[in-house]
Amino acid sequence: MKYGVIYPQTEFGYDFYTIKDYAQTAEGLGFSHIGAFDHVLGANPDRPGGWTGAYTYQIVFLEPFVLFSFIAALTQHIELGTCILILPQRETALVAKQAATLDVLSGGRLRLGVGVGWNAVEYTALNENFHNRGRRIEEQVQLLRQLWTQPLVNFSGQWHYIPDAGINPLPVQRPIPIWFGGRADCVLNRAARLGDGWLPTYRTVAEAMPHFEKLSSYLREAGRSTDSFGIEVRLQYGDGNPDTWKKLMEDWQAVGATHCTLNTMGYGLTSPNDHIRAIRKFAEEFGLS
Repeated sequence: MKYGVIYPQTEFGYDFYTIKDYAQTAEGLGFSHIGAFDHVLGANPDRPGGWTGAYTYQIVFLEPFVLFSFIAALTQHIELGTCILILPQRETALVAKQAATLDVLSGGRLRLGVGVGWNAVEYTALNENFHNRGRRIEEQVQLLRQLWTQPLVNFSGQWHYIPDAGINPLPVQRPIPIWFGGRADCVLNRAARLGDGWLPTYRTVAEAMPHFEKLSSYLREAGRSTDSFGIEVRLQYGDGNPDTWKKLMEDWQAVGATHCTLNTMGYGLTSPNDHIRAIRKFAEEFGLS
């Protein structure tokens, strides 16, 4: 199993020295990958009609392609993974260009986790349709892979039209791996048919097992093997008890998880240094470096 960290951006601020320290520390400790969330806009909770979303305009989110470009310049081998990029609220050809550029500049270290998101306010502000996002993401993934592997693309879909054009440079990885986030039945089916991996957010194996079994069924239906399909689970820092971490990791590994990513947000860590100390504790407990 590969072990990574989630960049704790909702609690980390945006001082570039501390971002540098975090990324280089994670790589130096032996973590294989670093993940980052994506939100372009936050809503005002006092807006007409109210707001019940998980985040507001007061929460810091650094744009992941820009963040990872900065981190790529400061590191050598740690993988960079969006978890997830809200793909249907972005223009597909532009995502293809941004992702390819980042993959080139990082030496082939990008893993693109994608999902449909939940924040209708962002879709409205970005002039995209919230209600057809599930159907559109499938066409987007098809187009992304063509743009990443062919110098010239002729594509005519329901939502995209490219008449004999392409991006340059193409990425190092052709194509860049695409993993799906989410847990709805349609997401599991989509991931099994179109994805290179899945990014669930369950806290325990017991909670996740029915969905793992359903994913395995969809993979079989698609004629695909679980051996070539990645599953990245989320490990919560919690109270910092290594015995709890060990038991959870053993459980996840037993059911076929390939990646385990440590989340330190939401557990009372009040400074960037607290988050750095937390990932250091985890790495030292399990001898990652």
